[in-house]
Amino acid sequence: MIRVLLADDQTLVRAGFRSILEGEDGIEVVGEAADGAEAVRLARWSRPDVVLMDIRMPGLDGLAATREITANSDIRVIILTTFDLDDYVYGALRAGASGFLVKDTEPAELIHGVRVVARGDALIAPSITRRLISEFAARARHPDPGPRLNALTDREREVMALVAAGLSNDEIAARLVLSPATAKTHVSRIMTKARVRDRAQLVILAYESGLTVPGWLAPD
Repeated sequence: MIRVLLADDQTLVRAGFRSILEGEDGIEVVGEAADGAEAVRLARWSRPDVVLMDIRMPGLDGLAATREITANSDIRVIILTTFDLDDYVYGALRAGASGFLVKDTEPAELIHGVRVVARGDALIAPSITRRLISEFAARARHPDPGPRLNALTDREREVMALVAAGLSNDEIAARLVLSPATAKTHVSRIMTKARVRDRAQLVILAYESGLTVPGWLAPD
């Protein structure tokens, strides 16, 4: 059972998401919060698997709440935003969010997103990733690989760069002539070595460390 906490200051939005999610087998809504502080309290009390978190809320906003929730737990946060390039999305991902959804997303996409994040994957489609990476890179004025990337093999660096370019495991496998299982193993090992929680954090690290740059993609 996937346990979900809803955090949004609009009652109707929470009611809509609850209605959609509770109609699905294997998903349970364990609480609702109207602001960030309440979201943090409920997350600590109810221990959800996933939090659907609005960014703009009174008092403690979604960005600060996300940082508090993810700092000392394995709870995963999906940011809810009105626009897919909300100014706060970058900060939310840096704070530990596992991805984001726009509020007018289709019910099937919401359900899929919750399931994807609950199993440990990041909810950032390749098309969105490519639009965000320039922001990641622009904010990394002085790239520094650091010890986390120094621990990677040449192959792992290659795979990480392809993840940062927005390729899925299957696409990485095809490009590098690997099996999908091998590509997945590489990605999992990279995340362990780099000490990141999911692909979203791996993408950020790749660009901020200078491993790759916007617009880069290895030739076929």
